[in-house]
Amino acid sequence: MLTLIVPICALLIGIGLLLLGTGLLNTLLALRGGLEGYSDSVMGLIMSGYFVGFIVGTFLALPLIKRIGHIRAFAFCAAFTSCFALLHLVYIHPVMWFLLRVATGTTLVILYTVVESWLNGQTAAAQRGKVFAVYMIVNLVALAATQQFLRLAGADSFLLFALAAIFISTSVASVTWTRMLQPEVNNVARMKLSRLWQLAPVAVAGGIFSGLAMGAFWGLSAVFASRVGLDSTGVATFITVAILGGAVFQYPFGRYSDSHDRRKVLLAISAAGAVAAMLLAAMSFAGGWLLVAGLLFGGLAFAIYPVAVAHLVDHLEGDEILPGGSTLLLIHGTGAAIGPALAGFLMEMLGPQALPLYFFTMLLALALFTWRKLAVKVVDEAENPTQFVAMVRTTPTALEMHPDEHIQDETVSSEAPDSARTE
Repeated sequence: MLTLIVPICALLIGIGLLLLGTGLLNTLLALRGGLEGYSDSVMGLIMSGYFVGFIVGTFLALPLIKRIGHIRAFAFCAAFTSCFALLHLVYIHPVMWFLLRVATGTTLVILYTVVESWLNGQTAAAQRGKVFAVYMIVNLVALAATQQFLRLAGADSFLLFALAAIFISTSVASVTWTRMLQPEVNNVARMKLSRLWQLAPVAVAGGIFSGLAMGAFWGLSAVFASRVGLDSTGVATFITVAILGGAVFQYPFGRYSDSHDRRKVLLAISAAGAVAAMLLAAMSFAGGWLLVAGLLFGGLAFAIYPVAVAHLVDHLEGDEILPGGSTLLLIHGTGAAIGPALAGFLMEMLGPQALPLYFFTMLLALALFTWRKLAVKVVDEAENPTQFVAMVRTTPTALEMHPDEHIQDETVSSEAPDSARTE
């Protein structure tokens, strides 16, 4: 494993520092917005700006990297992202915060694309699945660990914003220090939505509904936790527990789906996730039980999108994985852009419990849709299912690292000499 990690440790350290900064900033803004008196609907609109920027950034990333290279693109975008973190304190206004979130989402997607395309180009095809797994572990650990910095100071202080900017800025040092060769960047094609729907409608539904739910989670879970009476430390613990739940449980669910109809697995996960969302609402003011509900919800909700991706890959040819996966990611991002704004309006009308009720509605809708598709009695299982890979958030370039072992095995077999085949 060390021989696999050492050559790419500079990139892993860089993305880890970047996520320490941006993960802290995301939760910090939700808490600071409450102190500034912003309503839940306003906070929902502000936080949706990140995912709007995510969509914009997917179209700008590759042209920028091709123009100035990986290292310069990373330094260029990290510098602006660090500035954006501090500008939230310079211009404390909802419109300005929304624009800063859009800008931050745009630059972050470019930063993720730099690292993910570099990892993809640096790693041999046979090792990409393992590298992808290590990369996702770094993502989850950084996102969970950074919440604990909220214990150092309140959201009304300058310290935490400065700390977020410091982490983002120091990520540049790791990436620019590396002597790895910069890879070539290929254009990312996208498959038509109609084709995607024809191949795997349940995967499309999983992408949109998980985006609607998880966009609201990333944007408003800290607002929810603070509204039900948790202090900064409690908010940090709640979000950390939910992320760790996703880290621990999504892989077993995913591996189970490797040997079963993934639509049935998605049905079970989304239905159980809807129940967990109701537990969140019921346990909103129950102290430690809220953390248990958060752990269960995170463990289930985080598993939906990666299982949907695996279900889609089951129905794609090798040269269709990247365009199909990038279209599904765009669908997921569109849902994530809408989710915080929609959930924020509901929270303002109905109170903080509206967020878990919103989660319940989205996951139940996915469960009902999947159940309806299963009831049609159409044989839709792949003969050679792909291997499940846990994930949190990726860009289209990272999907090239998604292992498609049955296709790889067929390729190796077809290219092997006759003597090798007979041994």
